[in-house]
Amino acid sequence: MSREGALTRAAAVFDQGRFRDRLAALVAYPSTSQDEEGAPHLDRYLRDGLLAWVRELGFEGDIHPNPVEGFGPMLVARRIEDPARPTILLYGHGDTVRGLADQWTPGLDPWVLTEQDGLWYGRGSADNKGQHALNLTALEAVLAERGGRLGFNVTLLIETAEERGSRGLREFVAANRELLAADALIASDGPRVTPDLPTIATGTRGTFHFDLAVRLRPGGVHSGHWGGLTRDPAIILAHALTTLMDRNGRILVRDWLPAQGVPPAVRDVLQGCPVGGGGEAATIDEGWGEPGLSSAEKVYGWNSLIVLAMVSGRPENPVNAVAPDARATCQIRYTVDTDPAVFGPALERHLVAHGLADLVRIENAGIRMPASRTAPDNPWVRFAAESMERTLGTRVQVIPNASGGLPGDVFVDHLGVPLVWIPHSYNGCKQHGPDEHVIPGILREGLLGFTGLWWDIGER
Repeated sequence: MSREGALTRAAAVFDQGRFRDRLAALVAYPSTSQDEEGAPHLDRYLRDGLLAWVRELGFEGDIHPNPVEGFGPMLVARRIEDPARPTILLYGHGDTVRGLADQWTPGLDPWVLTEQDGLWYGRGSADNKGQHALNLTALEAVLAERGGRLGFNVTLLIETAEERGSRGLREFVAANRELLAADALIASDGPRVTPDLPTIATGTRGTFHFDLAVRLRPGGVHSGHWGGLTRDPAIILAHALTTLMDRNGRILVRDWLPAQGVPPAVRDVLQGCPVGGGGEAATIDEGWGEPGLSSAEKVYGWNSLIVLAMVSGRPENPVNAVAPDARATCQIRYTVDTDPAVFGPALERHLVAHGLADLVRIENAGIRMPASRTAPDNPWVRFAAESMERTLGTRVQVIPNASGGLPGDVFVDHLGVPLVWIPHSYNGCKQHGPDEHVIPGILREGLLGFTGLWWDIGER
């Protein structure tokens, strides 16, 4: 029994195609939580895709209903060897966004894992089936090498409502604190900072959403008779948006930003951190965003404002009329260094100060997912980074929080666990859109990194 033996076993599983076959079987479940027809497949994914597998690995568990009606179930399975040993909470989600099959490149199917040009395509391959399947495969390799023992305990929690805001997860965790108690959460979701640099995130940014709406009249009026006489809601809305952010992406509502700037500990850990690997879909535009910050500080240590959608009239079928209304759906992604309770009141004050409060309404404002963060120098974070560096022979980039959102706050609030997110994807993976895919090389590296980490936890 040796660490090297476990790594050799894991590499063989990947190189012989067994991991790819496992992932293909999981991708084949059309387990979208965003369409009603996906609902039966959420239970099938947990019961047939995962529960039978983890029971073979010595886990005991079952499927639990979501405490919020209308949202998908959860799998909890535990493998307890010795209560005196550490317990790891391993989290993931088995639901996906919509398949969007008609938008995929010809020859690709969201529910069929397809290899093309050195990439593996399939819905859930990156978000999140490939990631939690990889972590379980690493456990399997360590169990095989240690003769059926890990040297620590594992509680597995897989939810199926993450793509709908993890509804019900907070209530479930709060009601099952004893069942889910752990020393640390170690899980995988999201992208690395760059495709070639292993990454550990110790939290995630939160999301606050709001609509700005200008509603002036019951219906449109003739553009010839009324154009130039009556207010145009689209123009008013555009002016309102330009008061929130300047043309270079700098947020002008300064109460929305961390009052003390980027904290020194965050700035230190992001020193020299690269950002990129988004493919052709996005670029890092110099001069966009908060002046004086590095790209890494902008996306991992600061807040951002995005207009997710805006509409006035019927763009698909314009008519010669002054529209009756206009609406923009906006999102603030924020770190734990800003209290989200300030967002709504600050926006109200801002609209009053700019003389827009009588014309522009704030609607549907609220937190969709709170921010979370574990200190980057937490012992579990340091341990994971050192273990991965030993296995992979390269440095590991620690970031204070991922740029996207995950329900880490739930586990911090109710279980008090440190967060160690180790992603196996990259920014260009096209998750949430057509042609979602993974890079096999990242998965293989992640499998080895996790195998070494599981081995080392059993040794500590």
